[in-house]
Amino acid sequence: MSQSAPSPQPQPGPVGPNPYAQQPGPADGNPYAQQAPAGAPYPPQPGAFAPPVAPAPVRNTLALGLVAAVVAAVAAAALYGVVIGATKHEIGYAAVGVGFVIGLAAGKVGGRNPALPVLSAVLALGSVYIGQLVGEAMIGAKALHVGFSEVFFQHFSVVQEAWKQDADPLTFLFFAIAAFAAFSGAKKAAA
Repeated sequence: MSQSAPSPQPQPGPVGPNPYAQQPGPADGNPYAQQAPAGAPYPPQPGAFAPPVAPAPVRNTLALGLVAAVVAAVAAAALYGVVIGATKHEIGYAAVGVGFVIGLAAGKVGGRNPALPVLSAVLALGSVYIGQLVGEAMIGAKALHVGFSEVFFQHFSVVQEAWKQDADPLTFLFFAIAAFAAFSGAKKAAA
C-alpha cells in the first residue's frame, strides 16, 4: 500500500521575450491559488462596506418655508399671548421659544434659501409683538370682566396704548432675543 508521490510538475518558463508576463494558472485546479484580476490589488472581501450613497438633493423651497414660518408665527404668537395673559409677566424663555419655533419651521421646510433666516427673524418680531398684545388684551379682559375678543378686536387702540405704557427695555430685549433665535434656528435647521 505504498503510494507514490506525484512527480513534480515542471515550472513554466518565461512566456515569449517578457520574463515578467503573467504565468499560466496552477495545473492542480486549486481556485485559491489564482492571482487577483488585473487592476485590483486584492479581491473584495465578503462583508466589505458599500460605497457611500449620494447626498440628498438640496432643498430650496422658499414659498413652502415662508408658509411654514407664517403658520408657526401665528401659533407661537397665540401661545405666547396666553402665557403672558395667564402669568401677567413676560417670560424670556418663551420669547426664545417663539423665535426658535419660527426659525425651525422655516429652515426644515424651506431649506437653505438665504432669505429664510431673515424672513423668519422679521416674522418672530411680529409674532412677539402680537403675542404681547394678546397678553395685554387677556389681562384687560380679566380686569374688566368682558370677553377677550371684545377687548382685542373692538378696542385694539386701547390695547396698543396699554402695551406702550407697559413697554420697558426688557420688552425690546425680548424682541431681539426672538429675532436672533429665529435667525439662528433657521440656519441650523437647514444645515
